Amino acid sequence: MSLLDRVRDLLRKPSEPLLTPDSPGLSVVAEAFEVAEADSAVLARSHLWEQEKPAVLRHHLTLPADRVAEAAGILAQDGWELRTVSESDGVRTVHALRVQRLDALHCAQERSRMAGLAQRLGGDSLGWDALQPNSSR
Repeated sequence: MSLLDRVRDLLRKPSEPLLTPDSPGLSVVAEAFEVAEADSAVLARSHLWEQEKPAVLRHHLTLPADRVAEAAGILAQDGWELRTVSESDGVRTVHALRVQRLDALHCAQERSRMAGLAQRLGGDSLGWDALQPNSSR
């Protein structure tokens, strides 16, 4: 691909708006808060999830307030954004967010990774959900 072709690709408008964790009209299309339920089952039972489209994968974690910055630094290396939802008695509830295409394998891998990270930092992983823009489903 020539330099001119690359520039044209960059200037070309995408057919869909770019999805971000702050995109308007996002709604939950799948959720996994039962440890015993397989991520493949979660996705299989979802009637709202559009497999071919990207989604915001959102992990729900609790972490000691003094470890949140450390967690944010670790997660940022792989494109995750950490946002505080609430804080009580030195424990923060946070969301780890990233836009990606969902599949059972990657959801399971990330669930395991979040659980391990939360445990190492003295917290807990509560589960995950996925958000996609409302459409004519």
